[in-house]
Amino acid sequence: MLVTFKTTAYADITMFGDAAEALLKLMGQSGNVPGALMADNVADAIAKLKSSLADQPIDNGEAAFSDDDDKTSRVALATRAVPLLELLEAAAASGANVVWDT
Repeated sequence: MLVTFKTTAYADITMFGDAAEALLKLMGQSGNVPGALMADNVADAIAKLKSSLADQPIDNGEAAFSDDDDKTSRVALATRAVPLLELLEAAAASGANVVWDT
């Protein structure tokens, strides 16, 4: 499943459902898709997400491999959050709502 985040203040961001759900929960949301965040709540969601990501492992740019996953690289959640944070910050600056759906 792919989840697309949308706001009138920024380009759409699409990510895999598992990463999107994890990031939504770190933002203080339920993780349900579809969903929405009203403009008045965007700043709080940014703060919660940044605070939660501070405890996450840092991606040093090297791919992490495991024999079990057929050499598929994994990207740290903090790295996956960068485009979403940019979208949220643009929405907060513009006073725009944020929605997400499949």
